[in-house]
Amino acid sequence: MAGLIPIVHTEGESNTSAARRDWLAKSIGPNSAPLLQRDSDAFLHQSLSTPCAATIARAEGIWIEDLDGRRFMDFHGNSVHHIGYGHPRLKAAIAAQMDALPFAPRRFTNEPAVALAEKLAEIAPGDLGKTLFTTGGSDAVEVALKIARAATGRFKTVSFWDAFHGAGMGAASVGGEATFRSHIAGPLVPGAEHVAPFACYRCPYNHAGPDVCGLACAKMVEYVLEREGDVAAVIAEPMRAVPYVPPPGFWTAVRAACDRHGALLIFDEIPTGLGKTGRMFAFEHDEVIPDIAVLGKALGGGILPIAACIARRDLDVCGDFAIGHYTHEKNPVTARAALTTLEIIDDENLVERSAELGDYAMACLRDRLDGCAIVGDIRGRGLMIGVEIVQDREGKTPGNALAEGIYYACLDAGLSFKISQGCVLTLSPPLTIARADLDRALGIVIGAILAAV
Repeated sequence: MAGLIPIVHTEGESNTSAARRDWLAKSIGPNSAPLLQRDSDAFLHQSLSTPCAATIARAEGIWIEDLDGRRFMDFHGNSVHHIGYGHPRLKAAIAAQMDALPFAPRRFTNEPAVALAEKLAEIAPGDLGKTLFTTGGSDAVEVALKIARAATGRFKTVSFWDAFHGAGMGAASVGGEATFRSHIAGPLVPGAEHVAPFACYRCPYNHAGPDVCGLACAKMVEYVLEREGDVAAVIAEPMRAVPYVPPPGFWTAVRAACDRHGALLIFDEIPTGLGKTGRMFAFEHDEVIPDIAVLGKALGGGILPIAACIARRDLDVCGDFAIGHYTHEKNPVTARAALTTLEIIDDENLVERSAELGDYAMACLRDRLDGCAIVGDIRGRGLMIGVEIVQDREGKTPGNALAEGIYYACLDAGLSFKISQGCVLTLSPPLTIARADLDRALGIVIGAILAAV
């Protein structure tokens, strides 16, 4: 749009860059090209997705395949593929549920929906025991915000710049990415205050590291809570999915600050929950329990859309209002998919597997890339790992163009992933990945990085 300042996209690689156009010109096959053109003609264009990078004809396990038969290990999957694509047990459970009960209108309950709510209360720590379901994480975040308003009588929030909590108006307001909240998105929901996030490699407060900073990032959260005086909730990812691990003691300090100032703590576990970080909930690493947790993405097993807002039992205070009231709020088929997904995660020990394989992958990357001139940082938890590409290690200058070139080299070699923050190669494979496939993928990434030096 004329006269607008260009937006800097940080959530994924740009789908309109010259590098993307060059890669498409040499890489897209004759069967994929017509469908890509039809897609571009049929769908509204938006940043980071349409126009698309490729087609998908099949998705199975860790693999996606395009119309020309090219296969990619999918280390992105929009964070839905914890149990891999098309898990046979999940497909069978969904088919059986469709035969038994395909839909339940509002005001009627059903066994799968109640069983899922009970299961989430069972696995969630503390007194997180009351749930509402939605079809997407953005809507579940909206439910959490409404609960916080009702419980506190306040409307303000504190959240982080660079965070993503969804594309709805309320979720985008508490989010912190220009792609979702600037220009055409405004005016946004009032009272959505923001502070700089924890980011120990590139500290926005210009500290050398968590051993000397005195948790300045946590102190800023309390500073705003104290100055505002009437904040309903702090909402954040317990581990930033870009990814960034919180410094030790960060969430303990923020939890205490929320308690002192009467604000609820909402954790957005949509990308990080259900075992991705090596614990069922990412916040368990930091031994802090929120007042409300939001799940989504992988909850539907990579097949069906379902999300959940799980609140403390004493936050069941909205009975006179409709805070969700979604058509598919208690859909028995999506509930069955989520229940079966949780059973698969448990029966196949995928949480423990994520922790083990994540430690292995981090050690491999750090060993093979030690001293590499364009690798600034390697960080993560479980199977959510980031490799930050820089132009120079001393200045930590973001290497956005280098990262995009590495990304296309990896696609050419059969590995798909996402770029975060413009220069962070974000590797997030299914928890079911075989060690041999993980080794192959790590080899592709390492080879592409070393070739780019």
